[in-house]
Amino acid sequence: MTTPRDTGRRTDRSPWNWLLFVPIVLPLLTFLFNSDEPRLLGFPVFYWLQIAFIAVGVGCTTLVYRMTK
Repeated sequence: MTTPRDTGRRTDRSPWNWLLFVPIVLPLLTFLFNSDEPRLLGFPVFYWLQIAFIAVGVGCTTLVYRMTK
């Protein structure tokens, strides 16, 4: 009889998975982008911070994938 350990199945119990909460929680912190200033290339903070949130999400997802692979 084989056990789950013998079959080589992956589990989702890695502590690296907690890092995936960062791109979920970060955009919910409205005080970060609840202003008109500073501006970057004429765009208010709201617009360029949304692009930064995407970059953070991609970075966190890539890091978790590589570390749990």
